[in-house]
Amino acid sequence: MDKLRLGAKEVLKNKLLTSGIILFLFVSFFGVVGGWFIDPEMADVGAGYPSQPPSWEHWLGTDQQGRDVFADLLLGTPQTLKIGLIAAFVGVSFGTILGFIGGYFGGKIDTFFRLMSDVFMTIPGLLILIVVASLLDIVSTTLLGFVIAAFGWMGALRVTRAQVLTMRERAYVQVAKLNGVNDMEIIFKEMLPNLLPFIAASLTGATAGAVLASLGLSALGLGPQNEPSIGLTIYWALHYGALIRELWWWFMPPVVVMILLFLSLFLITAGLDQIANPRLKDRV
Repeated sequence: MDKLRLGAKEVLKNKLLTSGIILFLFVSFFGVVGGWFIDPEMADVGAGYPSQPPSWEHWLGTDQQGRDVFADLLLGTPQTLKIGLIAAFVGVSFGTILGFIGGYFGGKIDTFFRLMSDVFMTIPGLLILIVVASLLDIVSTTLLGFVIAAFGWMGALRVTRAQVLTMRERAYVQVAKLNGVNDMEIIFKEMLPNLLPFIAASLTGATAGAVLASLGLSALGLGPQNEPSIGLTIYWALHYGALIRELWWWFMPPVVVMILLFLSLFLITAGLDQIANPRLKDRV
């Protein structure tokens, strides 16, 4: 309990982390809660007149197909976050487990995991994602999250492995081994709590990378077509030349939402890095 209180105080004292969490919650609240107060049919084709500027009826105007841009954003933001969170949780969890196993036990299994990571690092992930997405008949947000996760675990493996290699030689780990504590107990009770800031930083970074990958795939028309998302909104804006036609209310709002989301994740990552490495506080 005392450790939890100290951890909570450390989080509240860190301005970067607190600001990032507040901004992330704001974006999430905008999408998740905001969707409860609108009619989902407003985001359907033909809900209004095409290419209408903002008005009292349509706060952010309509797109070329008559969809309400504001409703489209409210429904699309949680789907975009869903892709990022699924990919991040799956990828980071997988990479963290492999990093713990390889770093703690070493030997041939560590060599194999490191070699596998190096091989995947050399593969152009976005290119493979484009090929895989183009081969799938139906792409859902959940499926896209798992596909992106398949190329998002290497960073977590490297970070976890490097920390475990250092921690396993420290005195408290050696003392635990001499006292007959089993390996799983050492990993989960002694080492894992000290790695939580690094894992959390990997998670936020992976979320940003996954969202960016989903935006790229959706902008190419390879993302989910039957579910609203920020990437799909950007795809249709590019397809109908919203920028050239000066339909700013169509392409600007999704860009602003994405900027706020990436800024929040960057601040969270920077704050977690400061907690994990206190020497960074003096540089910011």
